[in-house]
Amino acid sequence: MSSDLDTLSLAEHGPVIPVIVIDRVEDAVPLARALVAGGVKVLEVTLRTPAALAAIAAISKEVPDAIVGAGTLRTAADAVAAKQAGSRFAVSPGFTHELAGACEAHFLPLLPGVSTASEVMMAADAGYRFLKLFPATAVGGATLLKALAGPFPDVAFCPTGGITVQTAPDFLALPNVKVCGGSWLTPADAVKAGDWSRITQLAREASALR
Repeated sequence: MSSDLDTLSLAEHGPVIPVIVIDRVEDAVPLARALVAGGVKVLEVTLRTPAALAAIAAISKEVPDAIVGAGTLRTAADAVAAKQAGSRFAVSPGFTHELAGACEAHFLPLLPGVSTASEVMMAADAGYRFLKLFPATAVGGATLLKALAGPFPDVAFCPTGGITVQTAPDFLALPNVKVCGGSWLTPADAVKAGDWSRITQLAREASALR
């Protein structure tokens, strides 16, 4: 069993966790600083690009106000690499006991992904009570979360996937949603152009959602 207290505490820092894809390592630090300047401290950098681990390491070293974690963990090797890079938490698109065990062994708090009631039961059996609903919009969104609240009153969620600044308030209004994940805070065109002031403004708007 892994402690879920650390991941649940991430929600205390604001209503939205940005889901960040970084293609160039040199963008990592200014991007992180722009988000922190807008009030967003918890940053999920997805392991979807070759630059991701180096980006996490750079943010961990150079942006002390940021709480940086790794997203899209799928294997035990991902957990090891994320921890070595300086990740303070991990997020996965789904749940496996192997990944959970690796994160526990390396003291890396995990926010595991689920999309069905059976997966919620599996993760809860392993000791997790704070879960990522993914891909949130595709699997039923707020309607599914309302339905899950009945049989799982002791489970909280971070819905991620397909959420926008317009729909985020609908999710955040639900009692079993503590925070939501969103990629809209770091638009690819803004990152590519180095438009950090735009990202700071998006972060401010996200911080004000709840």
